[in-house]
Amino acid sequence: MDTTYLKKFYKKKHDDKINALFLADVISKQEKDVLLNRTLELDSDTANHMIENYVGNYSMPLGVAMNYIIDQEELVVPMAIEEPSVIAASSFAAKIIGSAGGFKTTVTGRMMIGQLTLKAVPNLEVAEQKIKEAKKDILSRANEAHPSIVKRGGGAKNLEVRILTDDTNNNIPTYLSVHVHISTQEAMGANIVNTMMESIAPYLEELTQGKALLRILTNYATECLATSTCVIPAHKLKTGEFSGEEVRDRIIEATQIATIDPYRAVTHNKGIMNGVDAVVLASGNDWRAIEAGVHAYASRSGQYRSLTSWTKNDAGDLVGELTLPLPVGTVGGSISIHPGAKLAHSIMGHPNAPKLERIIVSVGLAQNFAAVRALVTEGIQKGHMGLHARSLAISAGAKGDHIQQVADILKHSKHKNLQRAKNILLNILEEFEK
Repeated sequence: MDTTYLKKFYKKKHDDKINALFLADVISKQEKDVLLNRTLELDSDTANHMIENYVGNYSMPLGVAMNYIIDQEELVVPMAIEEPSVIAASSFAAKIIGSAGGFKTTVTGRMMIGQLTLKAVPNLEVAEQKIKEAKKDILSRANEAHPSIVKRGGGAKNLEVRILTDDTNNNIPTYLSVHVHISTQEAMGANIVNTMMESIAPYLEELTQGKALLRILTNYATECLATSTCVIPAHKLKTGEFSGEEVRDRIIEATQIATIDPYRAVTHNKGIMNGVDAVVLASGNDWRAIEAGVHAYASRSGQYRSLTSWTKNDAGDLVGELTLPLPVGTVGGSISIHPGAKLAHSIMGHPNAPKLERIIVSVGLAQNFAAVRALVTEGIQKGHMGLHARSLAISAGAKGDHIQQVADILKHSKHKNLQRAKNILLNILEEFEK
């Protein structure tokens, strides 16, 4: 990738941006033509077979975040999102972090978890022991249900047993839960996992004398974790009237608040997911599954807390870290059939599943850095409202070059609302007609 063509990308006109991606070797000639001809839309025949009661497509803007250096590799990251300022903030954060060496990542063994829950088990302790003794046989039966994934090196690898007891005083009976750890290779693997869990249900019923109730994957993918870290020298954090050391300490303090206060943590983590969801959606993965698992992970201590950690090292640098459960895939589902998803994977260089995890978690860390830095310095509204002004201009009826003209005036107005945008547009049109 030749990044020289991508400098000041945000200032380029739409067609020039697409051409720059082509010249930088981020997209192919065919992909360039698709974007220039506005033919990225999902065709109606394919869409009609993807969901029930299909009536039309609901489009999301697709953009690219720049300046990412992840494990010493320069990357352009596709993001599908409707919220203003997210991609700009992501690119800004990546530039600062990239100037300090970029992101370093680690990924665990990518095991998905299937959960089979048994009810009315006569003797829980005896049943637990029988399951553990039959571990090899259980895993073998699970793998027989999906031999193709085993041939590719995946399949059921391990299991654990949990006794689920009620601590809520709601008179809930005790259940027995069997977790099977399954390698689904490049797929997110929901269908693989569910098939395996259903296949072993009769055998587990026989072993435990209980009745299988639930046989499905869990989206709480604690065996599929990705971690991204970054180190930023304090002098790179200086902005306006704030010294680098002040910004560093305020970021740390803001994250401490998000660690002890769930009211702050929810908004803090939502900012992380602005970036995460945008990449997950662009890549054709299930953002709902990721959201559910991530927020459960934020509550693993028993209280909902910040997902990120920002601290200071001995040299006085700001150190950031983010770990997320990320059961994403690069094959299957909409990934292989949606033109936007296929383009997104191409822009990222067709990453395998672990690399896609590395990209997503790094975007989450960058997004958090940008949001908290803005929040503790000039305030979140300055950058957000500047970009939001364009949305107001469009809502007011502005077209073409008038959109930016209205937005530029609106950004410096005392009142930044739709009525003000309409008045500005009216004045511009009246001047134009003179």
